[in-house]
This record gives sequence, structure tokens and C-alpha cells, in this order.
Amino acid sequence: MGWLIVLILMVLFFVMMFGIGFILNMLMKTTWFPSYIFILVILPIVVYTLWNHDKSFGVYLASFRLVDYLTALAGLGGAILSGWTIRKLRQAGYKMF
Repeated sequence: MGWLIVLILMVLFFVMMFGIGFILNMLMKTTWFPSYIFILVILPIVVYTLWNHDKSFGVYLASFRLVDYLTALAGLGGAILSGWTIRKLRQAGYKMF
């Protein structure tokens, strides 16, 4: 039962980041911007806000479980796939993308 929840969480983050990335790509006419935003802005903000400053940063990162890393990788995969999809649509001649 526990892995079912992890799978649902991964699919949810993948679809959410793909959708947000796709919309940002259409509005801003960029291809890889959502992937950069996810890596450079969202992940550090989440890690810093949840960090208990009584522990060292290495101990804090070691406290994450496999579920946390799988969820982050699924979100990153969705952001990257949205950029790839937009690029392929532009190469196919779709001008609105």
C-alpha cells in the first residue's frame, strides 16, 4: 500500500510540473526555462524552508527518504519533458508554441 501512494505522488508531481512547464513555455517562448526554475529556485527554497538549523546541512540532506528524492526526480522529469515537447512542436511547425 505504501508504494501505491509513492507512485501516485510521483505521477502527480510529474503531471503538475509538465503542465506548469508547458504553460510557461507557451507564454514566455522559452524551452528550458521551467527546468532551470525547478532546479535553481524551487528545490533550494523547499530544502531551505524545511531545514532545521540545529542540524548540519549534510545531516539534514541525509534525513530525506527515497520517497522525497523520487518525487523531486519525477517533478524534474516533467519539467524536462515539457521543454522537449515544446521543442518538438516548434520543429513540427506549430507557431503558437
